[in-house]
Amino acid sequence: MMKNEYQTFGSFLQAKRVEKRISLRKMAETFGISPVYLSDIEKGRRNPPEIEKLRQFSRILNLSDEEQTIMLDLAGKERNSLAPDLPEYILGHQYVATALRTARDLEADEEDWLRFVKELQDRKG
Repeated sequence: MMKNEYQTFGSFLQAKRVEKRISLRKMAETFGISPVYLSDIEKGRRNPPEIEKLRQFSRILNLSDEEQTIMLDLAGKERNSLAPDLPEYILGHQYVATALRTARDLEADEEDWLRFVKELQDRKG
């Protein structure tokens, strides 16, 4: 699992944009937003965009799966919400909500969750 070295969604987005050598103006143009609006997102003056734009950012910046997860987690955190890729999954699978409530009621800790995640990953092969 990749360590998240970024404090905010904006710092992540800016770092990845600069890493890919895409100017602020070019990135804004690609997404049909103003450079000022994109700058405000990078500086934390505006909330991260909705999931569709986040997926576009991921494609344009050629993010790995782990980088995309970090980006989505940071976007959710900044909005004081879940990562935007999770609600649809949770709402579409009642057993996920049941599992979360069970974990909450049993006061599952990080070790419990890491063991559960490892069990699921081991099934993949």
